[in-house]
Amino acid sequence: MQQPDPKIPAFLKKHHVLTLATVSGDQPWVANCFYAFQEEQMSFVFTSGYETRHIQEIAFNNKVAGTVVLETGIIGKIQGIQFSGTLVPAEGEAGEKASSSYLKRFPFAALMDTTLWILQIDYLKMTDNRLGFGKKLVWERIC
Repeated sequence: MQQPDPKIPAFLKKHHVLTLATVSGDQPWVANCFYAFQEEQMSFVFTSGYETRHIQEIAFNNKVAGTVVLETGIIGKIQGIQFSGTLVPAEGEAGEKASSSYLKRFPFAALMDTTLWILQIDYLKMTDNRLGFGKKLVWERIC
């Protein structure tokens, strides 16, 4: 797997909330989720229950998109990531690694009764105005 520009994982490790977009039929939906980033796998791990709308929708279409952003009003400091990927339950060996990553980042989650999910990033674009106005860094999973 091609390695991303080091600025991408550095940014994702500093933040902890992603916005997840799903779709069912012609109706889009978004949800905010606390995440742990797995650099080696280029994936996000988060928890969510089966009763949530976004998880119910991935039963029909597990292709998702989303963002992670830095909130700032200063144009020269704008940073953000847009991504698309595939969302699957955290199971087997990948699930064990995902659980370890998530609990390391959010130890309080050990007290929760919820399901872990892995969002495997397929495409990612980072905008970083600190590198020049509108500067984009792109990463794509090439198998």
